[in-house]
Amino acid sequence: MLRSSIRAWTLILAVVAAATLAVGPVPALAQLPEQTVRIVFPFAAGGSGDALARLIAEHLRTALDQPVIVENRTGAQGRLGVQAVKAAAPDGNTILLTPVAPMSVYQHVYKALAYDPVADFAPVSQVASFDFAVAVGSDVPASSLTELVAWVQANPARGSYGTPGAGALPHFFAVSFAKAAGLDLRHVGYRGSAAALTDLIGGQIPIVLTTTSDVLESHRAGRIKVLATSAGARSPFLPQVPTFKEAGFDIEGSGWYGVFTPAGTPPDTLARLNAAVVGAVQTPQVKERLLAFGLVPTGTTAAELARIQQADSELWAPAVKASGFTPEQ
Repeated sequence: MLRSSIRAWTLILAVVAAATLAVGPVPALAQLPEQTVRIVFPFAAGGSGDALARLIAEHLRTALDQPVIVENRTGAQGRLGVQAVKAAAPDGNTILLTPVAPMSVYQHVYKALAYDPVADFAPVSQVASFDFAVAVGSDVPASSLTELVAWVQANPARGSYGTPGAGALPHFFAVSFAKAAGLDLRHVGYRGSAAALTDLIGGQIPIVLTTTSDVLESHRAGRIKVLATSAGARSPFLPQVPTFKEAGFDIEGSGWYGVFTPAGTPPDTLARLNAAVVGAVQTPQVKERLLAFGLVPTGTTAAELARIQQADSELWAPAVKASGFTPEQ
């Protein structure tokens, strides 16, 4: 009788233990946080690109129902952050948000990149664009690009222009303009737009080419004159100013920010990310904030970003070569 009871209790305890083992892990798994999505921005915090990354992160948290953080992976003019995304697992949890240069220009600038901008990444969406503007100081008697060209031809010793830095897109675009206009212009690279504009206003340099958003305040205040903008269509910030093409020079060029993932990311994951990113960019709140940063919201398909990436690689290659720019590795 006793042995029978012991056997019965042993059996009951075994069943209870087995049941506990079977169901025990379920609550523990349910309490684990979902995998965090990292948006890698390959430049320092601050500035419109970083703000854009944080805006998108805020909206992706809801759209993806996952934690989303922004990681500023700086170094080597953005190349280290791009390389970090290349090396990440292609599971949709590591996203690159980058300006155009690392994906469409650097392959023409650096003799050897540690990544292939096309083969190593999957496009998700272009999220915003921006253009460039050429401005002159108040002492330059030109109200149009044609008048500016005539003035430089008459005053070749004053044919200098400033940009935010050697090797930046405004530098390369200015090279394209000089070629199209048949001018021999001398480049002065500054450390950012603010220093270049200070010298432009002060008369130390007659011409500056930089991002349109950087010249708006001084142009509206009458301290400088913007003569043209660089995109295919007029800038929404300066709709009264013609484009270079409208002014008679067959050149155009724009900057942009795009979202990429490591190559090999599954198509359904890419589709989910594209829907989430485009949805974020198209919200009125994000559109308003981007315009305040001087960025034009876009939100393209993955295929359209791939086309833009390739077209811009072909567009900037001749200007990079003609500039003679040699980077510091």
